[in-house]
Amino acid sequence: MSSARFILLSLCSALLLRAALGADPLFHFCSNPENFTASSPYESNLNKLTSFLYTKTPPSGFGLGSIGQYQNQVFGLALCRGDASPSVCKACVADAGAEIRRRCPRNKGAIIWYDDCMFKYLDADFFGQIDKTNKFYMWNLNDVSDPALFNGKVRAMLTRLAKAASSIPRLYAAGEKGVDSKTKLYGLVQCTRDLSATECEKCLEGAIGELPSCCDGKEGGRVVGGSCNFRYEIYPFVNV
Repeated sequence: MSSARFILLSLCSALLLRAALGADPLFHFCSNPENFTASSPYESNLNKLTSFLYTKTPPSGFGLGSIGQYQNQVFGLALCRGDASPSVCKACVADAGAEIRRRCPRNKGAIIWYDDCMFKYLDADFFGQIDKTNKFYMWNLNDVSDPALFNGKVRAMLTRLAKAASSIPRLYAAGEKGVDSKTKLYGLVQCTRDLSATECEKCLEGAIGELPSCCDGKEGGRVVGGSCNFRYEIYPFVNV
């Protein structure tokens, strides 16, 4: 895979509603230009892996595995948002596994994100490596009144959460921080659990470093990648 792809999405109210309802994926990439043929060993292994991840992921919110050998081997993982219940996780992984096959029907690699989960597969071993290729931004259209103050609070909160997430096995943390007497920030950070604690913190630090490009002075925003992501808003959005 070549240079990083950055997709910038303006998060309008309609998209917010559809994402909240789980109606549509947030985004996807067909990430490998190579295709497999119908009824090939690769397709058979991908089908088996998709079923495996559907079963493996919901109890803990994360699953990974590989099936096959040599050129027919496929690697994949699924990650559910840290506050997603097993039933929500299971439904999301089912949707993701089916939808990515519709959108990238013969690709040997693809990734798709929903509000509650991510699903990724590839014909090469990517486990334990920070995905620097697949990434996109989302942001709230509303601007804050004091960008410098607000941006500093956002960065401080996300940095604190990144350190917290990288210190526990789930590699997930959520929290809140006051901005002023009227406004409070809410945020979450998360990494895929194939990363080490060090790599998770490194991935999140990189994502947080993109705040100026992503969401400068915006009331909410996300940097979403194949290995880690963060989100912040000025309203509660995490299930506690």
